[in-house]
Amino acid sequence: MLKEKIEEDFQKALKEKNEEEVSVLRVLKAEIVNKEKEKRQQKSKENPELALGELEKESQLTDEELVSLIASEVKKRKEAVLEFEKGKREDLVEKEKKEIEILKRYLPEQLSEEEIKKLVKETIQRLSAKSLKDMGRVMGEIMPKIKGRAEGEIVSKIVREELSSL
Repeated sequence: MLKEKIEEDFQKALKEKNEEEVSVLRVLKAEIVNKEKEKRQQKSKENPELALGELEKESQLTDEELVSLIASEVKKRKEAVLEFEKGKREDLVEKEKKEIEILKRYLPEQLSEEEIKKLVKETIQRLSAKSLKDMGRVMGEIMPKIKGRAEGEIVSKIVREELSSL
C-alpha cells in the first residue's frame, strides 16, 4: 500500500539524514493524518454507533485518495514555483522543484499527451459531443478515469482543442 511505502521511505530518509526528503515526507504524512481525521469525523457523523476500531479502519485513506492528495500537493508546489519565478526567487524555485520530484515518485506514471488525446477522442465519440457546450460532460466522463495520471488543465486544454475542431 502507498501509505506504507511513504512511511518506509520516510524512515530511510531519516536514517540517511536526507533532510530535504524528510521535510517533504513529514509534510505529506501530516496531510495524510489531517485527511484521515476529516474522514473519521465524517464517518462518525454518518454512523455514530461504529466501534472505535471499526471507525479507525474505515477512516484509512485508500491508495486512490492518497494519489489525489499527493497530486494536489504537487499542484500547490507548481503554483508556488510560478509565483517564485515572478518574484525572481530562484533559490525557492529550485527548492519547490526538488519537492515536486520527491512527491512525483508516489504518483502513478503520467499519461502522455497522445494517450490523453486518444482518450478524449474516444469519449467525445461515445458521448456524441458536438461543440464546446459539451465540454463539461466530456471532462466529467474523463477525469475520474485518469485521476492522478494527468493534470486537469492539460486535459481541459486537449478537450477544448478537440471540441473546437469539430
